[in-house]
Amino acid sequence: MAQTFEIAVFEGDGIGPEIMGPTVKILRQMSDASDRYDLQFVDAPAGAAHYAATGQAFPDASMETARSADAILLSAMGLPDVRYPDGTEISPQIDLRKALVLFAGVRPVTVKAGQPTPLSMPEGKEIDFVLIRESTEGLFFSQGRGDVTENEARETLLITRDISEKLFQFAFHLARGRKRTGRGPGKVTCVDKANVFRAFAFFRDIFDAEAAENPDIKADHAYVDATALWMVQRPWDFDVMVTENMFGDILSDLGAGLMGGLGLAPSADIGLDHAVFQPCHGSAPDIVGQGIANPFAMILSAAMMLDWLGIRHSNAALVADGTRLREAVEGIVADGQVLTRDLGGSASTTTAADAVFDMLFVT
Repeated sequence: MAQTFEIAVFEGDGIGPEIMGPTVKILRQMSDASDRYDLQFVDAPAGAAHYAATGQAFPDASMETARSADAILLSAMGLPDVRYPDGTEISPQIDLRKALVLFAGVRPVTVKAGQPTPLSMPEGKEIDFVLIRESTEGLFFSQGRGDVTENEARETLLITRDISEKLFQFAFHLARGRKRTGRGPGKVTCVDKANVFRAFAFFRDIFDAEAAENPDIKADHAYVDATALWMVQRPWDFDVMVTENMFGDILSDLGAGLMGGLGLAPSADIGLDHAVFQPCHGSAPDIVGQGIANPFAMILSAAMMLDWLGIRHSNAALVADGTRLREAVEGIVADGQVLTRDLGGSASTTTAADAVFDMLFVT
């Protein structure tokens, strides 16, 4: 009997609707072809364009849709010329992270054999690691509320035991799952700056306590500056990395660079009861309507959603389809025949998305 899942869909701003449309088309076809699950999509208006039109950036009804959904699929959000009166950006994705306590920002980095990358890859090496960014605290905690005077500015770094314990439990669980499926050796690296900041020494102590509870998973530490170096020199050595919010924000963009750009960078923000799946890139208003936006990060984010739903609800068909969808995109990118402009090709948004659709349902 098929399990039914409600997906809240935030189309986003700028190129958001252009990449969400073909992604939902693929998901609908996968759902229609399965007798094990049924996906129902519910639109949730929000974002900068919605604010410009209505004066509301995130209607209460859309938040309620997100809260009641089984998963949230969110496209690129925000527009540089549409802001709140105080000048801050309109970012419903950050509102969701805080409201739903989505503490684990999951940023996979994958470079398969044959895939273009700025690195010079040794023969036989591939990159397959996951960066987990704490998404509710850290240096983002005082966002928009920092103390600024004529002569100095201060921001508050917050790290709590409660969120850190949940974050590290998630990291070790993920590493164990990756090891079970042959995608990693079962290792978690805590990335911090414990040699300088007491807050990060606190962070590391909590990590070590969790590591002691998971003796089957290897645990180690790395300072964030050294990690940035090693991500360029030997990224294939990493499995699961876990770090503070700001460090994770920076390192995840470096990870996207290893893959060839943000157009290949999916993400998830996951809590105990809710999860949001969205591409890492922005709304790119400079290319809206030109049909050249890269849909791959959005589609890969949808693959992460299927995998998460399948694991959470013990639905093997969802997990299998999440893997099929991810591998379809990876295969197309590695083949190099259908690449969008940001990846050095000339394929349109439609052509790129259709290539994924055809690989899944035609070939």
